[in-house]
Amino acid sequence: MDCLEQAEVRHGDPRRPSFGTMATKPVSRCSCSVAVDTCPGGPKMRGFLLPRRCPGDSPRVRQVFFREVRIVQDAIEKADVLIEALHWIREFRDKITVIKLGGSVMENPAALDHLLLDVVFMETVGLHTVLVHGGGAAISRAMTEAGLEPRFVQGRRYTDAATLEIVDRILGHEVNKHLASRIERLGGSAKPLNFGTTNVLYGNRIELSDDAGRPVDLGYVGEVTCVDTQTICALCTQNVVPVIPSLCQDEGGQKLNVNADTAAMTVAQKLGAEKLVFLSDVNGVRRRRDDPESLLHTLNVEQAQELIRSGAIDAGMIPKVQACLETIAGGVRKVHIIDGRLRHSLLLEVYTSKGVGTEIARM
Repeated sequence: MDCLEQAEVRHGDPRRPSFGTMATKPVSRCSCSVAVDTCPGGPKMRGFLLPRRCPGDSPRVRQVFFREVRIVQDAIEKADVLIEALHWIREFRDKITVIKLGGSVMENPAALDHLLLDVVFMETVGLHTVLVHGGGAAISRAMTEAGLEPRFVQGRRYTDAATLEIVDRILGHEVNKHLASRIERLGGSAKPLNFGTTNVLYGNRIELSDDAGRPVDLGYVGEVTCVDTQTICALCTQNVVPVIPSLCQDEGGQKLNVNADTAAMTVAQKLGAEKLVFLSDVNGVRRRRDDPESLLHTLNVEQAQELIRSGAIDAGMIPKVQACLETIAGGVRKVHIIDGRLRHSLLLEVYTSKGVGTEIARM
């Protein structure tokens, strides 16, 4: 050939340098040659410039060459992603991120594994991750099996003694231990923190009123007022992921059911976390509810408040955004809303400059 001497070789053949399944050795240079550096380990390509047709090429050679070019280009793009992530890995080293896990992602084993693998990655590169989780669907199924009808009051699950027993068993033990064991099987280290191991959430019963000012009975439902940050931080410094169910105890030792969103908010505030990440079934805050392309990647507090006042934020998203603003007011620097069903959405949100969800930050 005028430009390149091509030879197919097997991996590990000591007679020729290898590059994938094709070795490329420069013989001469012409107007259509490829810039190649030779090194002890084989040819090293600096770039690719191939004309529409090289007189010495055959269709077979061009097909194989372009395949190898695509392989190298894919590898370069992966390296670029790592370089982009490097800045954020350094930025968040030894910081704490609280992740509120719940909703439909917990009903999808594949999506859950991708998410927990992201958690393992984050802990491995030095970003301490704390999981706070609910388990609404699993609790509802267990109640149906027990012949109990779920009942909600002002958006909160009414919790009588029978319901509390199911919540404690399903949420506080089965789901909690399952999440920790999945992290372990994916190569990380995790510790379930429940009433049977070490409880870290304490609080009081919630007292609500109806529109007429009359007290509303929610049963054994509480809110977190105190967090055992010492135990959580000790696990983080050992590179162990704390896995916390949304249950707390009052001063008398009474167990209480807690909303997972508010539990995660309090944990993030008490820990002075860098971030709180809410997993959702939408990709974040949108200007138009049914248009994923209208996603707002970044908002500050003033912008978020203005969007609520103007009605641009959909009514269903308002409580979530208000929770984000409350969390930031409590000292957390950034709050994220992402679609937990998207593969590796957690890594894409935290370790890329643009992200895939909405970041609300103090500015």
